Amino acid sequence: MATPVSAITQNQFLQLLVTQLQNQDPLNPITDQQFISQLTSLSTLQGIETLNANFAELLRLQQLTEGTSLLGKTVEYQARSDGSTQVGLVNAVTVQNGKFVLQIGLDEVNLDQITAVRS
Repeated sequence: MATPVSAITQNQFLQLLVTQLQNQDPLNPITDQQFISQLTSLSTLQGIETLNANFAELLRLQQLTEGTSLLGKTVEYQARSDGSTQVGLVNAVTVQNGKFVLQIGLDEVNLDQITAVRS
């Protein structure tokens, strides 16, 4: 199965570039413009990877802020077991598999299950 272009890492891109340079036709070498274009693509890839990492960190911080702001508050949430609406007091916020989970009584509730916050 071929790797989608969007999934190519910086290291894979450099390996492709080196392989291309090693195997180029000596009578028809890569032009300066083509080489600069490929380096620009590498730079863009680096920028996108950095941007994605920053967005992931920002999302994590936002979820932490949302989760901790609910500590001690009464919330309504949809139970995963049967989809019913439950009400409870948020006792703790934990991280499980990279996601923030609220402890409400004996239930573990993801932030996306919260439907209302009561005062």
